[in-house]
Amino acid sequence: MFKMVSSPHTHSGKLTMRIMLWVIVAMLPAFAMQIYYFGFGVLIQSCLAVSFAVFLEGLVTLLRKKTLFFYLRDLSVVLTALILAMAIPPYAPYWIILIGIFCAVILGKQVYGGLGQNLFNPAMVGYVVLLISFPVQMTAWLPPLPLLQEPPTWNDAYQLIFTGFTTDGFTLHQLNHSIDSISQATPLDSAKVSLLKADTNVLKINYEMLLQSPLFQHSLPFGWWQVNLAFLLGGLILIFKKVIHWHIPVAMLVSFTVFASLTTLFLPMAQLNPLSQLFSGAMMFGAFFIATDPVTASITPKGKLLFGALIGLLIYVIRFYGSYPDGVAFSILLANIFVPLIDHYTRPVVTGYQMRGGR
Repeated sequence: MFKMVSSPHTHSGKLTMRIMLWVIVAMLPAFAMQIYYFGFGVLIQSCLAVSFAVFLEGLVTLLRKKTLFFYLRDLSVVLTALILAMAIPPYAPYWIILIGIFCAVILGKQVYGGLGQNLFNPAMVGYVVLLISFPVQMTAWLPPLPLLQEPPTWNDAYQLIFTGFTTDGFTLHQLNHSIDSISQATPLDSAKVSLLKADTNVLKINYEMLLQSPLFQHSLPFGWWQVNLAFLLGGLILIFKKVIHWHIPVAMLVSFTVFASLTTLFLPMAQLNPLSQLFSGAMMFGAFFIATDPVTASITPKGKLLFGALIGLLIYVIRFYGSYPDGVAFSILLANIFVPLIDHYTRPVVTGYQMRGGR
């Protein structure tokens, strides 16, 4: 006697928990780099984010009368919290990360029904709410610690996050101006300021000052390119382990590079070169760890290419012509809107059906 069961008869073994765990592991090199270049605030923010996110996820699960352990063990909320914690300034006030986690878990995920039902990437929902609502706190990045005469200690990081002052009584604003360097969200901000200037002479002066600053003692923004390189390494690990597919990150990076290169030919002094653009801000982070979210990204092979290319185009438009210096979060959320349309027109044709929908 044979036991008859319905299809499918094979299983890929890609459990949600295993996928999320691999993504978290792949983020560890960039996580370590962020701690090295931007201090212990990254670790403190991550602890706050994960603990509050797990609490909110558990609370909503209990209110919905679901099994608590079943919905927490997939680690999706932990990944969301880590992504948001690594995206905000390390020494932002503690209430910034709490508000961001609330918006990500509740508004970006649970109001749609939980994991697998959300339309937008939850971490980016929380990040965009914070960026629009609290622009001062969300752009208060310290220069890389190797450039500081007295880098913040663990106690300084704790005091800055919870009280706004270091143990010596310095504010984050005072630490930002302790050296002659760029103190905006990323070096992209200085390039954005130059782009918005109409006077060619001002563009030239700003561009020369940018290249002579301590952050540009190498060809790429110091601190930022190392972090992006770590994200690239983690992303390649995910592709090798077949946790994500190559279509979205490759299409996104190629699309942005093509448009940025064409623009640089006509405005060479108005922006950083394409290589510096690729390794600044959240480009690699977004390409491999955010845009590839299996819930909110396109699922068809052709759709993934279109989805990634659309994100790259939107990042280019925002960085070169918009008001925000980075634009990765906005681009991903905008592209999420088009996912149902992209999947509809790129779905594979089933054998026996015509392209027109007939049989």
